[in-house]
Amino acid sequence: MDIKNQTLATELFLMGFSRDVKTNIVLFCIFLLVYVITFIANSVIIYVIFYCPHLHTPMYFFLCILSFLDLSYSSTVMPKLLADLLSTDHKISIGACAIQLYFILLLGGTECLLLAVMAYDRYLAICCPLHYPILMRWSICYCLTAIMGFLGFLIFVLPSLLAPVPICYPNQLNHFMCEVLAVLKLACGQIYLSEFVIFYSSFISLLLPFVCIIISYTCIIVSVLKIRSSGRLKAFSTCTSHISVVVLFFGTGMIMYFGPSSLYSSNQEKYISVVYVILTPMLNPIIYSLNNRDVKVSFRKVLAMSKS
Repeated sequence: MDIKNQTLATELFLMGFSRDVKTNIVLFCIFLLVYVITFIANSVIIYVIFYCPHLHTPMYFFLCILSFLDLSYSSTVMPKLLADLLSTDHKISIGACAIQLYFILLLGGTECLLLAVMAYDRYLAICCPLHYPILMRWSICYCLTAIMGFLGFLIFVLPSLLAPVPICYPNQLNHFMCEVLAVLKLACGQIYLSEFVIFYSSFISLLLPFVCIIISYTCIIVSVLKIRSSGRLKAFSTCTSHISVVVLFFGTGMIMYFGPSSLYSSNQEKYISVVYVILTPMLNPIIYSLNNRDVKVSFRKVLAMSKS
């Protein structure tokens, strides 16, 4: 359709989950609780890692970054969602929508890269323990962090900035946030370039890191099987939390971006987004707290000192 014959929208109407007031109040209470838990849990993880010197290792350094990304990811979406649930005005300007979308792309893409780096860190720690202090020294950790942030912007944000998508009326977005696939459904004019950008960004951010994680854990499993049975459990215990987070995050992401679009309605895509945008940032610190003995012990020490 020729974009010249259409009126460009200046704002979008977020349809959210329901127009029923009672349903929205219930959802507000649930999502508020989720956001509070997310904020507290990730903040506690960051504080405990900074506070306890024995946690100043590359593994916990990257865990701290993961908690920061999850906290930022949730804070990009949740305040607007909570406000909309208690309001009748669910509008968002095109500019604000674009900013939210860019932050979601940057944080989500960077987290995918981070999970691959964390798998590489576990591979070095288990398969190359003697060389680990050199291969994963602090200068390299800082460089990897800078590279992840740079690649996150270069791969996921910059192409969207260079190829903006015009939005025309009707401007009803069947979502609770400015998610890229939902926004594209409202695009007018030719969007082949935007679709190509999304495909290659999804390929880089989801498939390539996931393949790297699979390779890393394949090498880890081969190495662990060579260890005596008494040491296998300890070696695997350092990986279980990361594997759980990878399955949760990449699983829903791949269903969303690589699943046949014809099988999913807009409502289904919206509910899938709840898992990796709202629930995953809350579950990640809980998973690491429950499965990691060092984090649990450090948390008890910090809690005991705060009480005293």
